Amino acid sequence: MDMTLKDVLESIQMAARSVGAEIASPWFYLQFGIILAAAGISYAADTAIHARVNTSSLASRWPLPLRHFARVMVASASTAVFAVLMVISRIVMWHTTWPSRSYLIAVSAKLALAWLVIRLVTSVIDNAFIVKAVSIAAWVVAALSIIGELDWAADTLDSVAVVVGGLRLTPLLLIKAGAVLIVALWLTNIASNFAESRINRATDLTPSIQVLLVKIIRIGLMVLAVAIALDAVGINLSALAVFTGAAGVGIGLGLQKIVANFISGLILLVDKSVKPGDLVTIADMQGRISAMKTRYISVAAGDGREFLIPNEDLVTQKVTNWTYTDKNTLVKIAFAANYDADPRLVCQLGVDTAAAHERAIKGKPPNCILTEFAEFGMKFSLTFWIADPDGMDRVKSDVMLALWDAFKGRGIRVPYPVRELRVRGGALPVESVVEVSS
Repeated sequence: MDMTLKDVLESIQMAARSVGAEIASPWFYLQFGIILAAAGISYAADTAIHARVNTSSLASRWPLPLRHFARVMVASASTAVFAVLMVISRIVMWHTTWPSRSYLIAVSAKLALAWLVIRLVTSVIDNAFIVKAVSIAAWVVAALSIIGELDWAADTLDSVAVVVGGLRLTPLLLIKAGAVLIVALWLTNIASNFAESRINRATDLTPSIQVLLVKIIRIGLMVLAVAIALDAVGINLSALAVFTGAAGVGIGLGLQKIVANFISGLILLVDKSVKPGDLVTIADMQGRISAMKTRYISVAAGDGREFLIPNEDLVTQKVTNWTYTDKNTLVKIAFAANYDADPRLVCQLGVDTAAAHERAIKGKPPNCILTEFAEFGMKFSLTFWIADPDGMDRVKSDVMLALWDAFKGRGIRVPYPVRELRVRGGALPVESVVEVSS
């Protein structure tokens, strides 16, 4: 039954009277002094322990669970020492005086022990934000339970409600749903990471099929986690119809691009037009696909840059995939020689130079042809195959440098344009005659 404002005020007044009575007792100040002394000793002990203990090599020969427990205890040394001191103080005062005169010490001991348990449980979570959120929330719940106010807090949070489409929403319901959802998503992440590691080790699956299976598993587990979390807190999924309709309107109005990129990503994975490791050229961007995400693909340019390209662009635009069916790549080099050279010798030098490169495929011999008698010399085209497009510019440079050395050894010159300036109707001084060449 919903609590009224009068009930809430009466509960607060009763709590205030209880606290006032506790503070008026001289035993309160004794307990408070013991707690402060224990806090100071705990801080000094924590400093000493961290100065002398190397956590990276601590208990390295112990079994993994014990090693993990020891490292958590060392990391929370101040809390552990404080809890031990509080427990000892509680036992001493329990046997020497009335139990009620050490109530504050008992509460402090329970709070410290609860924090130690929470730290030990949350230490297996990698996400720092989730660890902090879960730790604080769990400790607040534990503190309310220790002081006997958990039921009152739950009733208060459940007394404020908003009804939306037949669904009664309260702060307590939202907190429960959030807590269960965080745990469910954490377990989902562990399960999906395990499945991903097993799928990536499967050598009989192509990279695109591996990515597709991982995405399907992640999405399926996430949907299952949300459904389980909502059902666990008593939310009927049929009551979410209004939110589903709102989500549909949102997709229709402003989320078209997100949905289009998601569907395009699935299409790319199914048709295998691109896959992780492919060398692609998209517009003026070239690089290897390093990752395929739900919304985009990541293309590593090789110079430290990574292009994040929406999946929709790969479906609707022209994409050059250098390794779609075959990684063998044809390298083309255009060069020229002067008319004093023998064109057959020039072609033979080009073929020999390309064939001598270490990355040239031996089973596909190079080819060099004369393409044009140009104004300044003869133009040639040299083509040869390499096994992988990576470093193609470097291969071109190596072959052209080797070709330059071969030309120098045979006296073959690379032509360059020469311009002569002729002046009609008069003569210029000798020093004014200009010849421009490049």
